[in-house]
Amino acid sequence: MDRPLTAAELFDAVGRGYEEAFGRPPVVGEAVRLLLDRLPEHAHVLDVGSGTGRPAAEELTAAGHRVLGLDVSRAMVEIATEQVPGAEFVHADVRDWESPRRWDAVCAFFPFLQMTRDEVAAVLGRIAGWLVPGGLLALVTVPMDVEDLEVPFLGHTVRLTSFATPDLLRLVERAGLVVLENRSALFHPDREGQPVEEHLLVLAQAQAPDASAR
Repeated sequence: MDRPLTAAELFDAVGRGYEEAFGRPPVVGEAVRLLLDRLPEHAHVLDVGSGTGRPAAEELTAAGHRVLGLDVSRAMVEIATEQVPGAEFVHADVRDWESPRRWDAVCAFFPFLQMTRDEVAAVLGRIAGWLVPGGLLALVTVPMDVEDLEVPFLGHTVRLTSFATPDLLRLVERAGLVVLENRSALFHPDREGQPVEEHLLVLAQAQAPDASAR
């Protein structure tokens, strides 16, 4: 196989081809609907790994929410800015990005798969600290007990790291969030040779301050 690409290199290379093959997984659509059902009006939403801006930033913006998309790929930021002009997109790496505010919700649809496990734990902790009390995290990933595994992806080689579902749920809880629900489904990419994937949705919430505390 070729040298494994970093996340920035991979998504700069695949560009719009990512949306063609993976753009609207049903579980991502479910995650967006869960947020739309729960968010206050004009909520501030951070979309980590915003990709092409579709469907998350597009649908949240159309519903009147204020969305900031964050992506490590400059090409993806350019595509998203073109496709979803009502949102703002920033070229940055969430591992060292400093949030300018607290958020009513954070979307994280597949941004962790090319991070190390320690980095995922650290980023989840940072996200938990960025949420307002009662704020929501909608996370979608590919649940597998693998670390630094080289795999083919859309004609390139990448290093994949992930967690089995119980381990990921524990990690979310250790970050200080309450898991409200989780569900999974199989997804068939619209690209020949790309295998069927299991997609896991986790909806979690930052704890509100204890009203009884003095």
